[in-house]
Amino acid sequence: MKTSTAYLEFNTKERVEFLNITDKVQKVINESKIKEGIVLVNPMHITSAVIVNDNEQGLISDFKRVLEKLVPYNSQYAHNVGEDNAASHIWRQLIGHQVVMPITNGRLDLGTWEQIFYCEFDGQRRKRVLIKVIGE
Repeated sequence: MKTSTAYLEFNTKERVEFLNITDKVQKVINESKIKEGIVLVNPMHITSAVIVNDNEQGLISDFKRVLEKLVPYNSQYAHNVGEDNAASHIWRQLIGHQVVMPITNGRLDLGTWEQIFYCEFDGQRRKRVLIKVIGE
């Protein structure tokens, strides 16, 4: 069994952004030369997430709207002492943390509409995503 590790870096322009990173993950898989296995995609920050979903802007807008309705940024949170990102931590827990995806014949084995997204909820600073490829 082989493993390969890579890191993606982001510095988003907005506080909340959904970035399609599918091609970047596939590039790491290609460089690993692993043909059969799995890939873990893990945000290394507690105010961001990685999800798999449809790459449709209306859906992404819906995610943002529903999350803001459930956990508004401008509400009062015990964590917001010196920081104002408690909502970002909660959003991450609601939407998910990381994904593990299959690799078949050297390619991400995605469903018809599946894409991998890095979800930033407290952006405008440097963030990293770990990509760990495991297989043969």
